[in-house]
Amino acid sequence: MIDVRGLTKRYGPIEAVAGVSFSVGRGEIVGFLGPNGAGKTTTLRMLTGFMPATAGTAIVAGHDVHREPLEVKRNIGYLPEHVPLYPEMRVRSFLRYVAEVKGVARAARTVEIDRVVERCGLGEVRERLVGQLSRGYKQRVGLAQALVGNPPVLILDEPTVGLDPKQIISIRETIRALAAEHTVLLSTHILPEVSMLCRRVVILNNGRIAAEQDLAQLEPGRSLEDLFLAAIAGEGAAA
Repeated sequence: MIDVRGLTKRYGPIEAVAGVSFSVGRGEIVGFLGPNGAGKTTTLRMLTGFMPATAGTAIVAGHDVHREPLEVKRNIGYLPEHVPLYPEMRVRSFLRYVAEVKGVARAARTVEIDRVVERCGLGEVRERLVGQLSRGYKQRVGLAQALVGNPPVLILDEPTVGLDPKQIISIRETIRALAAEHTVLLSTHILPEVSMLCRRVVILNNGRIAAEQDLAQLEPGRSLEDLFLAAIAGEGAAA
């Protein structure tokens, strides 16, 4: 569902992402890890068409990000680290607006909004102003807007950042349930979150793939933390 080959982003002499290649299969939840400044968010922005690549290719749901950007956007639900919400809108009205922007047929919008409201646990706040919601509910609204239109691929950038433990558990349960219908690329700094949700990890460091590992095939006695620390120390190897 996601196939990345040699993806590169340069800012003048600075190479923020350098020849990144990886793939994510249908129905997988893959963790996308790396320290701050590793190039994770830049890579996600290129995958979603919000930023052009300098070189390389990315195919999402069978569509080339460079040649077919609109088709890629139709097949992706994107939750950025800082969710672009409209605080003056009510939750339901905001989701209706998102459905219209995404091209959901007018006759189907009410059913679609009800579906994502239920899926993301927003029933109690659907008529409240977005700006009056707690951080946890705002994150849920962000996840709901990514799900509008039922895209096959979800790209989630730090979906639980800043949430309290109860909110984190709730969002994780929602993400885990999504794997039955969606392919998920999950970027996070929280290693236990990856261990609980993901089948495989891709670790980025200094704009390059430092390691790629199926978590079920980790060596006995070796944890994800061990793999991560070795990868960013330059000792990781693609597995």
